[in-house]
Amino acid sequence: MTPHADPQTGAAVKAADRAHVFHSWSAQGLIDPLAVAGAEGAYFWDYDGNRYLDFTSGLVYTNIGYQHPRVVAAIQEQAGRLATFAPAFAVQARSEAARLIAERTPGDLDRIFFTNGGAEAVEHAIRMARLHTGRPKVMSAYRSYHGGTATAINITGDPRRWASDSGTAGVVHFWGPFPYRSAFYAADEDQECARALAHLEETIAFEGPGTIAAIILETIPGTAGIMVPPPGYLAGVREICDRHGIVLVLDEVMAGFGRTGRWFAAEHFGVVPDLMTFAKGVNSGYVPLGGVAISDRIAATFERRPYPGGLTYSGHPLACAAAVATIEAMEEEKVVENAAALGETVVGPALRALAERHPSVGEVRGTGMFWALDLVRDRATREPLVPYNASGEANAPMAAFAAACKRGGLWPFVNMNRTHVVPPCNVTEAELKEGFAALDAALSVADEHTV
Repeated sequence: MTPHADPQTGAAVKAADRAHVFHSWSAQGLIDPLAVAGAEGAYFWDYDGNRYLDFTSGLVYTNIGYQHPRVVAAIQEQAGRLATFAPAFAVQARSEAARLIAERTPGDLDRIFFTNGGAEAVEHAIRMARLHTGRPKVMSAYRSYHGGTATAINITGDPRRWASDSGTAGVVHFWGPFPYRSAFYAADEDQECARALAHLEETIAFEGPGTIAAIILETIPGTAGIMVPPPGYLAGVREICDRHGIVLVLDEVMAGFGRTGRWFAAEHFGVVPDLMTFAKGVNSGYVPLGGVAISDRIAATFERRPYPGGLTYSGHPLACAAAVATIEAMEEEKVVENAAALGETVVGPALRALAERHPSVGEVRGTGMFWALDLVRDRATREPLVPYNASGEANAPMAAFAAACKRGGLWPFVNMNRTHVVPPCNVTEAELKEGFAALDAALSVADEHTV
């Protein structure tokens, strides 16, 4: 579809938004939302006719891009057949979505509890773990994000937790591995892995192993920086959990459904959790859907004991029909394979080449269509381009970088001192190269703030 200018409609959309829409994570009087007129594939456009290549995939969820005809048709067909139905019944779209998801989850994660999104999935996974073990505490990493609801936000390890940090009973944070900014003064990945596991083991010992229900980790942390864990780390966490009777929950809300070049990021590490949360890419966000994939051991706890939780729209037929169409399209169009191949042969090499040219790039990391550039003021000291959780004038260098991206027709995913490269998983090589050209120009702006 070719964008066309319609500024009058755009002004009306913007006026209604500013009068009535309350936006998340924002000071309402300080934001200026772009009025979006349409989207298709890897692009969206505004009412002034400006088109942007979306290197954010929405909020890292449009894994098959915007307006995929197969998914749109499936939603339309399901709406005509059975638009909604209560979750206590067996419905074809729901059953088929659960079957297709279970076929792709690792190990014995064969039971699917549907939610409306990722935060609810985390809430219910934690509830299941606490009920299964009879223990109160949950451990999660700093540099993490697990959702904005009550338990999920307290489990989160980034600053979005602070304003709502009521100290949900039994949440304990620890440092996960991150070799580039090591909390353990590690010299290499092997040392980082060993010291991170020792730190986790010691924290468990001081908290009391018998009090800990679950450890929840993003398999590959997303918004916090796309920090691929070093080899052996997740296997080590699995072993610690097994030894202490702790439930291992892997949060694949962002990393799942092809984003890392595998159906689930856990496949990269050969680890099977007890519970796994998902959302976003399960149907590319076309209709809200999330869920928990449950192992046989956890499911057995609720075989004769009712699970005390549910949602009015659990497994909504429209959302599940979208999931079925998305998974089938991804399979037939080899979207996961595309993410893996282009990530290895195009994205990684191109980003490393940008790093060689731009002193503002401290590190490149990622896999599949899940990458981050860590931007710095000084490569030698690794000082971030802006301070942690910067805002206002302190964040000016990143704001200038983002503005330069947009001027070049690229919509960037910017968080703190990083820009993430997370386009749709079915992006083409030509689209990637277009984006990298805009990124190259914008990084020159970031370079102006280096020492």
